[in-house]
Amino acid sequence: MLNLSKKSIKNRQPWLDAGIELPEFDYDKMASATGENPAWVHFGAGNIFRGFIAILQQKLLNMNKAQTGIIAVETFDFEIIDRMYAPYNNLSLLVIMNPDGSLDKKVVGSISEGLVGDESREKDWSRLKEIFKKPSLQMASFTITEKGYSLRKISGEYFDVVLKDMQEGPEHPAHIMSKVASLAYTRYKSGKLPIAFVSMDNCSHNGEKLHESVETIVKKWVDNGLVESDFLKYINDKGKVSFPWSMIDKITPRPSDSVKASLNALGFENTEIICTGKNTYIAPFVNAEGPQYLVVEDSFPNGRMPLELSGVLFTDRQTVDRVEKMKVCTCLNPLHTALAIFGCLLGYDLIADEMKDMALKKLVEKIGYEEGLPVVVNPGIINPGSFIKEVIEQRLPNPYIPDTPQRIASDTSLKVSIRFGETIKAYRERKDLDPATLIYIPLTIAGWCRYLLGLNDKGEEMPLSPDPILDELKAYLKAVKLGDRESAGESLKPILSNESLFGLNLYDAGLGEKIEDYFKELISGNNAVRATLQKYLNT
Repeated sequence: MLNLSKKSIKNRQPWLDAGIELPEFDYDKMASATGENPAWVHFGAGNIFRGFIAILQQKLLNMNKAQTGIIAVETFDFEIIDRMYAPYNNLSLLVIMNPDGSLDKKVVGSISEGLVGDESREKDWSRLKEIFKKPSLQMASFTITEKGYSLRKISGEYFDVVLKDMQEGPEHPAHIMSKVASLAYTRYKSGKLPIAFVSMDNCSHNGEKLHESVETIVKKWVDNGLVESDFLKYINDKGKVSFPWSMIDKITPRPSDSVKASLNALGFENTEIICTGKNTYIAPFVNAEGPQYLVVEDSFPNGRMPLELSGVLFTDRQTVDRVEKMKVCTCLNPLHTALAIFGCLLGYDLIADEMKDMALKKLVEKIGYEEGLPVVVNPGIINPGSFIKEVIEQRLPNPYIPDTPQRIASDTSLKVSIRFGETIKAYRERKDLDPATLIYIPLTIAGWCRYLLGLNDKGEEMPLSPDPILDELKAYLKAVKLGDRESAGESLKPILSNESLFGLNLYDAGLGEKIEDYFKELISGNNAVRATLQKYLNT
């Protein structure tokens, strides 16, 4: 039987016989070298890290282009470290789910330590502070989701935990951004040592978000006399501390039962899928799609490892911004959101199955090729036409990626300004384009409003995915009745005119009334969602 442990992988043949690729370096030597001279620490120890980012360093280790690995830190869901790192010597198994049904498998062995980033774990927190004192440390990277960078409530007020951190200073940080600021202070006190803080989260201008949040906390500490004003200068000195922007793209869904069964059949024992108390679905294995992209602004004050050898694209900030806009605003994320909204309404529970639905497939083609691509600025390093073709023809239809519309529909209110609002604004800014001519993006926005009623296309109650302002949005629509077009009334106006939601007032863009009309069609009765899609997509 095959077990994830340092001892087990030293007996290589059974693993190779099972078709599982092993690290080609000495794990103990790597862990020792990393312990003494760490170069890379990563915050956010979940699936995207284990299934993508950790493999980048593993490739360098395999090529003998690096001698140290990555120290993984979890600041939110401690069970990930306790139940998925510690029992397996920080090893995991990556399973690539190919469109033909084949599975590529490799043991991920580039993670030297798994730490809980919280002072309640005194030993781990002390170790983390020691790591940040090391001159060898080049990079702290992040996959903590967009929520991790947020300091404020919807009302605009600071979260209570953030206010407490601002008042107490760097000694006892609780919010993740306060912890980063505290560790940066440790590095500052150790000789103003250089470092790059690299957000690898899937959000617009991620490096800017990270910098603004850390800077906000540090300014309050300075104002409150808790740290030296020179510390603020340090984190704003690009020669000492950088916050590069990046664009990341790889689908790493929840662990799949089918993958678990396949691994068990091979004799791989460590396949328990757990749901933590923080609602993280995780297993000793990570299943993911094959295609992956990571584009990073090349700004590293303390140097960096040669990750271009692992496929990372290093470039300037403007190019990162263009790549990110290409992906998030037009070529992938808007298509995902459209499938999520209508998939929930039509009763789908797998994104790949939606791509067999001619109306939904045509919808994402229209949003991507016809409405999105005309406003894409070609970033040069990735071709937008090729990218969207891969998304529509290979990635979204992959039947072995167990990704659900319900998962993608989470936090849609945080996404619509980027995924749809940016394209609408681009149309408005172009003399040769008019946002009022758009059909499929406004239809999808109307679909989201229809989704918020919590009734599927059959008129049955359906659960809505988590969203920070879900109750507020539902309250606007409380008077709407399925089967009564007139009940819509003025219900949509507070939503469609909300500039914080869409980045602009949709009525000013000439789309508010059009979306209202689509919405009235979508609520006209049972099966109206299907009928409306068929009407506008000629299916």
